[in-house]
Order: sequence, then structure tokens, then C-alpha cells
Amino acid sequence: MKKPLLSIRDKLNPINQRRLDTFFSNPRAKWSLWVFAVLFVLSLFSELIANNKPLLIAYDGDWYTPVFVSYPETTFGGDFDTEADYSDEYVRELINEKGWILWPPIPYSYDTHIADLEQPAPSPPTTKNWLGTDDQARDVAARTLYGFRISILFALALTIGSCIIGVMVGAIQGYFGGKIDLLGQRALEIWGGLPVLFLLIIMANIVTPNFWWLLGIMLLFSWTSLVDVVRAEFLRGRNLDYVRAAKALGVPDRTIMARHILPNAMVATVTLVPFILTGAVTTLTSLDFLGFGMPPGSPSLGELVAQGKSNLQAPWLALTAFTVLALLLTLLVFIGEGIRDAFDPRLVTQ
Repeated sequence: MKKPLLSIRDKLNPINQRRLDTFFSNPRAKWSLWVFAVLFVLSLFSELIANNKPLLIAYDGDWYTPVFVSYPETTFGGDFDTEADYSDEYVRELINEKGWILWPPIPYSYDTHIADLEQPAPSPPTTKNWLGTDDQARDVAARTLYGFRISILFALALTIGSCIIGVMVGAIQGYFGGKIDLLGQRALEIWGGLPVLFLLIIMANIVTPNFWWLLGIMLLFSWTSLVDVVRAEFLRGRNLDYVRAAKALGVPDRTIMARHILPNAMVATVTLVPFILTGAVTTLTSLDFLGFGMPPGSPSLGELVAQGKSNLQAPWLALTAFTVLALLLTLLVFIGEGIRDAFDPRLVTQ
């Protein structure tokens, strides 16, 4: 793993090399990054890890991939033209007569209703259901895996969108100043004073929330946290000698903003990114817990927290939700601390 990092490091300028060295000299940040990367990559392949459809079927000399392609029951000698139900014992026997089935490690999807539980739902952890089932007889491990992916993808999308809008608004206010800055600050004060949670609750009663709807609504308010730091950097940078010299030479404003001031402003922005990620995960979890987040039935860490609250007799639900959220938020905070130290000019790797 060191050789790829060294090859990437050699292509960086000395400042970024120092930042990379500073980050990886922090063991807590380094290992948090590796653990988070592994968990995130695994969650991206959730369909191959937790699914109620086989990964591969060998039948009568042919190969089938039900996880990617839908096959009718008649393909395996059944009676119906509808998609085969691989959890049906009859279908399994038909396939096993002339072949074999390769199942994912968790043979349940996030919405699979398990009918053959040994105990009433929510049932405790077993060898079949590693983290037990919830009160709707769904596998908790599968729902946790899919919910982890949704939380991270939502947080990444919200963070990227917030950075783009926040940096643009802060750059325009700080660079041009004057009335643009004055009016922009007054507008931000009004916009930032709006009760976001109440607006989300009201909107949830008007339209059915989904991933993109929640992302759009949250994006309307989350970008304001970056405006102040970017604006401050542009207010300072526009009066520097090299910026004035560029103006005197007739360099366009957009070029000066992007090439001469923005790199300095991005230092403060990058240090805030992991904490925006943490806030986005917490916000989505809170909305799902209150019932104003993802549509009912969607895999969600917040919904798992609500399940733990409603089923105190099933402690594995609350423990799973707490462990996953605590681990995720801790990793993001440790990564954020490492990035903050890496971009701090006062810290130099010994």
C-alpha cells in the first residue's frame, strides 16, 4: 500500500507533500481513513453482500446471475413466467437437481420479510441473522449495510453541493465587497434564521420525501456554514500585492478569483468538510428517527434507532444503531482532525 502512496506523493508540490506527511503521521487519522474507506467500499457493493437473490446459479450446463438479471421460474423448470422466488424451497429443489446455487454472505436484502424465524420478530441474533431481525422480520445486518451506504452517499452529495455553493457565494461577497457584500450578509442573516427542521416537517406533510427531495431541501440551508470562512479569505486576499498587480495587468476577475485567491480560501474550506459530513449524517439520522426522512421501508440508520426505542425488549437493535453511528461519526471526526492539522501551517512533520 505504500508504493501507490509514494508515487502519488512524488507528483505533489512540496506544500502538499508536507500536508500528506502530516496527515499520515497522525496514526488516529490514518487508520480512521483506512477503516472508513474499507467500510464505504464494502457498502457500495451491498447488493453482492446482502441480497435475497443468488450471486450465481449453475443449472443444466448454463450460468445465471440473478443478482443482475431477472429470470422467470420456467428457466429452471418451474411453472410460472414470473420472476423466480429463490427463497421458495420448491425453486431451490428444481435448481439443485441439475446444478447449484451461490448465495451472498447475507442471503437477505434490506426489505426481505423472513417467514421462517424460530422466534417472533424482533428475533435475537443467530447464525442466520447475525444482528437479529427488527419488528417487521427484516434482517438487521442487511438493513444496516444498506443504511450505511445511503447515509454516506447522502452526506457526500450534500457536502459537495454545499462546498460548491458556499465557496461561490463567499468568493463573490469577499472579492467584490461593497454593496454586494453588505446585501449578501443581510440576506444570509435572514436565510440562516429560518427554522430548517420546522420547514422540513411542514414540507413532509405536503410531499412524500425521498433521497433527492431531502438532499435538495437540506442543500438550500447547509451551504451557509462555508460562506464566512471563504468570504474572510477573499476579503484579505483581494488587497494583497500580487492580486493588485494582476488587476493592474488586466487579468479578468474570474481568473484572479480562481487562480490567485481561491487556493488559499480552500485551505479553510477543506478543514471543514469532514465536519459537514458528520453534520449531514446526523441530520439524516435525526429526520429518519422523527419520521420525516426517507420513505417508509427504506434502509436507514435513523429508522433503526427508532426501532430500538420502540422495542426495548430487543436490545440488539439499539446496540447496533449506537455502535454503527458512534463508529461512523468517530471515524469522520478523527479524519477531520487529521486534515485540520495537515493544513495548519504551524505544524510541520518532524
